Amino acid sequence: MKIWRLLCSALVFAPGVLLAQDKPHAFVGARIEPCDGPAIENGVLVVHRGKIVAIGRAGDVEVDPDAVIVNTSGRTIMPGLVCSHSHVGSVSGADGSGPIQPEVRALDSINARDPGIQKAQAGGITTVNVMPGSGHLLSGQTIYMKLRDVNTVEELAVRNADGSIAGGIKMANGTNPRKAAPFPGTRGKAAALVRAQFHRARDYQRKVAAANGDPEKMPDRKLGMEALIEAMEGKRVVHHHTHRQDDILTVLRLQKEFGFRCVLHHVSEGWLVAKEIAEAKVPCSVIVIDSPGGKLEAARLLLETGAILDRAGVLVGFHTDDGITDSRLFLRSAALAVRAGMDRQKALEAVTIANARMLDMQDRIGTLTVGKDADLVILTGDPLSVYTRVQQTWVEGKKVFDLTDPKDRLMATGGFGASSDQALSMCCYGLQGGGQ
Repeated sequence: MKIWRLLCSALVFAPGVLLAQDKPHAFVGARIEPCDGPAIENGVLVVHRGKIVAIGRAGDVEVDPDAVIVNTSGRTIMPGLVCSHSHVGSVSGADGSGPIQPEVRALDSINARDPGIQKAQAGGITTVNVMPGSGHLLSGQTIYMKLRDVNTVEELAVRNADGSIAGGIKMANGTNPRKAAPFPGTRGKAAALVRAQFHRARDYQRKVAAANGDPEKMPDRKLGMEALIEAMEGKRVVHHHTHRQDDILTVLRLQKEFGFRCVLHHVSEGWLVAKEIAEAKVPCSVIVIDSPGGKLEAARLLLETGAILDRAGVLVGFHTDDGITDSRLFLRSAALAVRAGMDRQKALEAVTIANARMLDMQDRIGTLTVGKDADLVILTGDPLSVYTRVQQTWVEGKKVFDLTDPKDRLMATGGFGASSDQALSMCCYGLQGGGQ
C-alpha cells in the first residue's frame, strides 16, 4: 500500500475528523520543483485535508479512484512562496511618541480585506511576515500570516504550538530612525538607546524570576518588556532592517551582547561583510531592486548580493518589502539573483524554504514534502522565466487564486477597482508602515 494511502487512512480515523471532508486532489502531469530535491518530470502531487500526502513520478504514485484529478500537464508546480518581509494588509505600527515601542502589535492594524493580500496571492505568495515600518529603532511585533481567503486577521494568523499568534520583532538602524528627539540623531545614539532598553528588559526579567510566581512580589506588568524578554529567550526572532556595512556590524554586535536570534533585512552592503555575517550564523533576507534611486545608504546594493552571501555560507532569502517591490513579481527576485550568479536551486529556496526557516516554519511550509501544509503554486512555465505567469495559488489545499477567474485576474493584472481600499504605509512619509 502506498504511503499516501496510509496517511489518508490515518486522517480518516483520527479523532474529530469528519468523513465528509473534501476528497483528495491529485495534480498530475506537471514538472514539480519540490525545493527539497531534484525536479520531478511528469509528476504527481496528492493533497488531502490541507496536507501533502504523496509526491512522485507518474506510475510511482497510486492515485485513489475517488480523487479529484487536476490536469497540470505543461505546467510547473512549486511550493507556495514565502515572503519574509512584507507590509500588505495596510499595516502600521509605532507612532511618533518614542523610538522604541515593543508593545505595539502589527496584529492590531491588519485589514484582512486589503487587496494587497489578494495581489500577493496572485504572485504565488502563501505565507508572509507582515512588519510595521523602519522609521523606529523598534516599531513593534510582526505577524506571520497564511494568505487564506478569510475575513479576519485572526484567521490569517499563523499559530504557535500553544495557540498564540506567531511573529517576531521589527527593529531598524541607519537613516530611517534618525530624527529629532526623542528619536536618535546619530548612529551611536541609536545603538545606545537600544542597548539601554535591552538592559531594562534584563532587569525586569530578573525581577520576574525572583518573584517565582508570587503575585505579591511580581513587578508591575510591562508588555513591552515581556516582548523583549521573548526576543532574548529566542521565542521571537528580531527582524532587523539594516543597509550599510557598519550598521550591519552594529546589529551583529548587539545580537551577540543580548543573545537574541536575528534575521538581517535588506543588507544592501552585506556583500562587504559576508564573512562576518556567516561567522555570526545570522540569516539574511535580501531585497532585489534592479533600478537606481532610493536612499543614499542603499547606493551600493548589488544584484550579486544573494550569490555572494550564499557562497560565504549565509542562509539567504529574498523579500518583497511590498509595496517597495510588488508581490505579484516576487519570483523575479530569484530570477535576477540567478542572472547575477546565484545557484538556481538556492534562488528557488530563497523564496521558499530559506524564508520558512527564518520564520521558524520549516516543518510546515517551504517544500513539497509529505506531511507539510498543501501550499503550492501552479505556474505556466519555468519559475525564473519572464514569460511565466502564476496560474493558480493554493493554501492548505484550498485554491485562493485562479487566473481564469475575472476577479482574480483583475488583481493579477491591475485595472479599475484592483486597489480599492488598499493602503500603502511608507516609513519615509511619516512614522508608520513599511519601507526599504
